[in-house]
Amino acid sequence: MSDFSALRAGLRQAIERHAALAVAVSGGVDSMTLAHFAHAATASRTVMVHAASPAVPAQATARVRDHAARFGWDLIVTDAGEFADPRYRANPVDRCYFCKSNLYDRIRQLTEAPIASGANLDDLDDYRPGLIAARERDVVHPFIEARFPKSAVRALARSMALDDLAELPAQPCLSSRIQTAIAVRETDLAFVDAVEQAAGKSLPPSTTIRCRITREGVVLELGPIDAAAKEALERRIARMCQQAAMPFVGIKDYVRGSAFVRALS
Repeated sequence: MSDFSALRAGLRQAIERHAALAVAVSGGVDSMTLAHFAHAATASRTVMVHAASPAVPAQATARVRDHAARFGWDLIVTDAGEFADPRYRANPVDRCYFCKSNLYDRIRQLTEAPIASGANLDDLDDYRPGLIAARERDVVHPFIEARFPKSAVRALARSMALDDLAELPAQPCLSSRIQTAIAVRETDLAFVDAVEQAAGKSLPPSTTIRCRITREGVVLELGPIDAAAKEALERRIARMCQQAAMPFVGIKDYVRGSAFVRALS
């Protein structure tokens, strides 16, 4: 407990050293928990900025709006404009760089306050081109500065009685479901979101769900699921794919980043 208290103290210090702060809130557990902590620490000088986009699940935007209304956040909802960027739509291996570049540039147009992201220590062990865009724009990462791994972020959410956030499965943007080099299209993202919401209705809320669009067709990746539920869900998603004239490959075990195809050096 003393270690966690030290983490919280370090996070408060990382936030309070700024005269003002603009927190980029995606709707996931990391940025939402950071927003809550920053609001509690420095409510009068913290603004939350959420980019509503075809790549953001509708549930994530609804979650941000709901928390803002319930907890009195100063919230700005904007369009980051990434879909106007052909480099982003082409879905290269560093698509995330162009996404975050557009996001942070848009936030900078809205406020002069330092921009804060919800990145945590675990993100440093992954290929995250968005962190390059952040570094180029002097974005701060309070969780990283305070040495918070993902587990500590969830523990922080629980300690603040944010149980609905603490158990949220990881939820990257919908464009991450499109296999690298397949162009990102709004219609495909809407289909992905519809499939994932349909699957989520029959699964525990903590289940990881990914609808992938690959060169072979649609793949639904899931965390652990019993055989009967899998069979019923497979039939349902197959019908959705048939209606959308998209080939259905089937249900597979969830593999982090499986739509991400990166050449090995």
